[in-house]
Amino acid sequence: MGSSNVVLITGGNTGLGYETVKALYSSSQSYMILMGSRNLEKAEQAINRLKSEAAESASTVTPVQIDIESDESISKAFDKVKSEFGHVDTLINNAGAQFDQQVQAGKMTPREMWNQTWDTNVTSTQLMTEAFVPLLLKSSDPRLLFLTSGLASLTEMSEHRSPRYHHPPAGWPKARDGFLAYRSSKTGMNMVALEWDRLLKNDGVKVFSISPGLLATGFGGDPEFLKKIGAIDPAIGGGVVRGVVEGERDQEVGKTVRIRDVQPW
Repeated sequence: MGSSNVVLITGGNTGLGYETVKALYSSSQSYMILMGSRNLEKAEQAINRLKSEAAESASTVTPVQIDIESDESISKAFDKVKSEFGHVDTLINNAGAQFDQQVQAGKMTPREMWNQTWDTNVTSTQLMTEAFVPLLLKSSDPRLLFLTSGLASLTEMSEHRSPRYHHPPAGWPKARDGFLAYRSSKTGMNMVALEWDRLLKNDGVKVFSISPGLLATGFGGDPEFLKKIGAIDPAIGGGVVRGVVEGERDQEVGKTVRIRDVQPW
């Protein structure tokens, strides 16, 4: 891979997104990393942090303001990337959110929470991808990545292998799954990924979903609590994404890859 390898990652200034940027920046390969962030100041702060934490790199990191929930923001980001870089080699759809706890906190109604969850994780991811596919098709080795969840597998849920599978006592009300909206939206996003794999097969675009595992980030709650229940270092997740970018999992293209295996749909 030469210095022209352009990687655009949404939500790249924090959590798994930041660790993915750091993993790519620390690679022996050379990248032009476009760190997508809703807030440019936060992206610039993250880049300064990155340069203080990582050794010298052959790669560059450039902040790109992009809010995937805004059509105007997506359009402006597309124009910027097209004019300055001309193409994208890898698009990493990392930006996402979970709002399930907002209902119990009294900050959202159930309908508001469900609609916001699906708008962010499915609709916005789809529209972001659709906007940038023309730039992917200008690459000689295009890759399209979707960050999903280990809790999104229909197969593992139906076969009672999901950690969320259990039977509550008879009667009503039932104890609710605290992440149902989030994980169902990631199941929906998996279908989006499969559809893009179908659409772009003859264009040579390698499409993956990536399930990095439970990570100790602020995304799912308190990182220290998450570590106590088995969450792993988010840097490991960043390494998994980098491996997909660098072709280490090409034999599993079109599937959902985990750290060591493939996650069933």
